Amino acid sequence: MNLEFKHLTQVSLDDIIELNNHPQVLRLMPLGSPNFDREVWKQWAIQKESQWVQHGYGPWAFVIDSKFAGWGGLQFEDGDADLALVLHPDYWGTGKIIYDEIVRRAFDEMHLETITILLPPSRTRIKGIFRLGFKPDGEVEYDGVRFLRFRLCASG
Repeated sequence: MNLEFKHLTQVSLDDIIELNNHPQVLRLMPLGSPNFDREVWKQWAIQKESQWVQHGYGPWAFVIDSKFAGWGGLQFEDGDADLALVLHPDYWGTGKIIYDEIVRRAFDEMHLETITILLPPSRTRIKGIFRLGFKPDGEVEYDGVRFLRFRLCASG
């Protein structure tokens, strides 16, 4: 498997639109909506790409064997580098490999002290994040939606 991390603007706009409107993906994204079109993409891409300039990190597009697999990475959320991973269902089995590379870059290259993940309370199958070393770290709310926050420290 050949995994590449690219800027969101380096992959097909249609692929991102299709992913962000995919019904199986939307079930896992409480802030997502099925109206992700070219106009929404334009604002979304500007906001996501600006994080690289403002914070030195941001989301990537994931390309596996020359095909768009999804997007994610680190996003600035209230002072934290928050890990997001949005994969097309055809690539759900690759999440751990992509996750490992994101975490390696976060701690080894970007020298971040911690990263977080946010999950809606409806996500009850979360034992895996504890095995990865994440610890509960409170709750936050975005756009009226409650999330549980978990934190992973570079020092273990």
